[in-house]
Amino acid sequence: MSELAGRTAAITGGAGDIGAAIAAELTRRGARVTLLDVKDPAEAAGWIETASAHGPVDYVRVDVRDHAEVAAALEAIGTPDIAIAGAGIVESSPFLDITADQWRRHLDINLTGCFNFAQAAARGMVADGKRGRIVLVGSWVGEVPWLEIAAYSASKAGVAMLARSMAKELAPHGVLVNVVAPGIVAAGLAKWQLENEPAYAERAGEAIPLGYPQTAEQVARVTAFLCSADADYVTGTTLLADGGCSLFNQR
Repeated sequence: MSELAGRTAAITGGAGDIGAAIAAELTRRGARVTLLDVKDPAEAAGWIETASAHGPVDYVRVDVRDHAEVAAALEAIGTPDIAIAGAGIVESSPFLDITADQWRRHLDINLTGCFNFAQAAARGMVADGKRGRIVLVGSWVGEVPWLEIAAYSASKAGVAMLARSMAKELAPHGVLVNVVAPGIVAAGLAKWQLENEPAYAERAGEAIPLGYPQTAEQVARVTAFLCSADADYVTGTTLLADGGCSLFNQR
């Protein structure tokens, strides 16, 4: 496939299961991809290898919480045609036990990190006259409460509104902004929980109408759709690709 040939993409959270899968899919479709992540390159090696399955990718170490650092990184690599904000964390904790530090980390990384990256990318796209694509990685729990992740859910709800606000203001410049909202993905922390926490695995199994968790590759294909010509009239939308999880009525 070469539908994205000649286009460049930058992905935050690139040294993670979902970020690396998105990178591999965009590369498969012809894009030149740069991964951005806070991990040391040696620590990120496995994900860089995954991302490089269909062609070489570049890697830049950056902390999305630092507005100036993010802007400098994008200036160094050049304004991408496609910007995907995927950096995020989730730490399970009952609401009554959430600490101020936990709350702050979720907002700083999941929401402010999206803002820092998306704003820097959008500024470059507008300045360069690029009709770019910006995709923020949200979650089905940005709309549907799930036990013991209130900080994460609140941050993802904020991501959805950030994208809508951006989409409205950037539309005159031809920059499209959307959210991809996955379900329960067998990757990263959720994969560890599915394999090591029987209670979580049982609850997750009840929540997925399709009967099996999502793969990082499935998230990647939906994200690639939002970057493709097939989505050239889609903006301000949260694409809920959750296998029906949002239909779950949690007791």
